[in-house]
Amino acid sequence: MPCRKDQLEDVKSFLPIENPDFDGSFSTYQLLYGKGGNRIYLLGIGEDKHSAQIEAAFRKLCFDTKKYWGKSMQVYANDLSKDEVRKAVIGLEMAHYTIGEFRSKKEKQTKLSVTFTSTSSLKIILDEGKYTGETINKIKALVDAPPNIKTPEFLGKWAQKSAESAKYKCTVLKPAELKKQGFEAVLSVGKGSINKPVVIINEYKGNKNKKIDVCLVGKGITFDSGGLSIKPSTNLHYMKSDMGGAAVVLGVVELIAKLKLNINVTGIVCSAENAVDAESYRPGDVINSYSGKTIEIIDTDAEGRLVLADGLSYAVKNIKPEYLIDLATLTGSVVRTLGYHAAGMFTNNADLAETTSKIGYKVHERVWQLPMFEDYESDLHSDVADIRNFSGNPLAGATNAAKFLEAFTEDHDKWMHLDIAGVSFGSSSYAKMKSASGYGIQLITELIKEKTLK
Repeated sequence: MPCRKDQLEDVKSFLPIENPDFDGSFSTYQLLYGKGGNRIYLLGIGEDKHSAQIEAAFRKLCFDTKKYWGKSMQVYANDLSKDEVRKAVIGLEMAHYTIGEFRSKKEKQTKLSVTFTSTSSLKIILDEGKYTGETINKIKALVDAPPNIKTPEFLGKWAQKSAESAKYKCTVLKPAELKKQGFEAVLSVGKGSINKPVVIINEYKGNKNKKIDVCLVGKGITFDSGGLSIKPSTNLHYMKSDMGGAAVVLGVVELIAKLKLNINVTGIVCSAENAVDAESYRPGDVINSYSGKTIEIIDTDAEGRLVLADGLSYAVKNIKPEYLIDLATLTGSVVRTLGYHAAGMFTNNADLAETTSKIGYKVHERVWQLPMFEDYESDLHSDVADIRNFSGNPLAGATNAAKFLEAFTEDHDKWMHLDIAGVSFGSSSYAKMKSASGYGIQLITELIKEKTLK
């Protein structure tokens, strides 16, 4: 039974005692017993400022207590808005995510039926919440998967299976086709790995209009050793998460298809493993790219921007979308700038920035705009190629990465780059080690709905 802070009068008629020792503070709960021995959970959903985080309260309650629930639970939803109901369902779904997929002995999952009681019709909003929560769990499982299993080919098969289930088109380009089409930067990054790169192109067309409303491009580095510019061993095992942007792209296209939205969306995932081998690309190399621009390699650990460059160029030349958005766990610099509570947002489109920021607060997947001044362009000058992939400057690393990507957008006027390195993967109260957060599914889905369903 959801309770707002200091407003228990709204639910007192349902309670077995007159004055429970509970004030509705956010994400707190109290168990009472009814006359028939039934369990009644009072769940604090706090004040108005907590409305964007309601799924966190429902998730915690379900995660902590579901083993006592039996086979069914009823949620009193008469005092919840439709947005709050949707987020409640998302939270309940997220509570069922288990990170121990690869243990030899797995926890047994009990099927649970949850009913929302309300005088309003909630069927559509309940379905949307369920699909959203399920999608978040699926992309978390992808990000958390070990890199010996989650190869670029694995991501391609995941996308094909998803497309068959959710009814959209999926094309997986393998090395021979990548070479033929000119995805030279993707191929360069993947040269050192036995697990060869792929580019995944997912197409959902819910509108008969041929125009593509939104194209999403995701960085899909399934493991990032840093290449010859090798990373330190500390936390290297977490580099399985360097495909967080790809996971968001895969998840959003699947979710939009399940919701049957009246829009056309294309998702592009450029996936490779950045490994060390005799064939690895080197600092000092000059490589080609899909755009035709040449790139001087300064640091092989700045590989994400290389695969994204090919994806962005492909989108601009072939898809020609109204909105072009890329997502990537791209830089440590954005983490040092914003910590773990917001993604770095880069765009020259003021309206897109304002809308994305507003939605970020609404769904509690926040963004913060960082500068894209022309002054930074000189940091990427190369004497031997059209551009270099890394400035070597310890300052403004996230902006320098964004400026590199901008060079491959052909000045697209509705392009946005989101650096999600600090929010995609990290510490959680639901796991002892760092794990995926599911960040981005709600933000991008709501942004697409806001910008295209008018």
